[in-house]
Amino acid sequence: MKQLIVNERIIVLDKDGYLTDLHEWSHDVAGALALGEGIALTPEHWEILELLRAFHAEFQLSPATRPLVKYTALKLGTEKGNSLHLNRLFNGTPAKLAAKLAGLPKPTNCL
Repeated sequence: MKQLIVNERIIVLDKDGYLTDLHEWSHDVAGALALGEGIALTPEHWEILELLRAFHAEFQLSPATRPLVKYTALKLGTEKGNSLHLNRLFNGTPAKLAAKLAGLPKPTNCL
């Protein structure tokens, strides 16, 4: 198991760097995870992370890329709900990386 220290708290991660306890997530944890991925979170990132958390709350799963694109387009419009926008924000792996930063499990159909 990997660990991340955020605000003097130890956050346990799985072998792929995802939270083992979804309740440990916070904006500070997301920021620390993002730094580890070489990303400085912007308002555009936060918009997608909050959207992902809402998706997970509604469906109890983390979406793969195609459902993520469709859900984003439905909720935020096609200018944000497209692969190019999401790939730009999340280094070409939007479903996996965004789920990780949002404190959600790895999408089950992502390698």
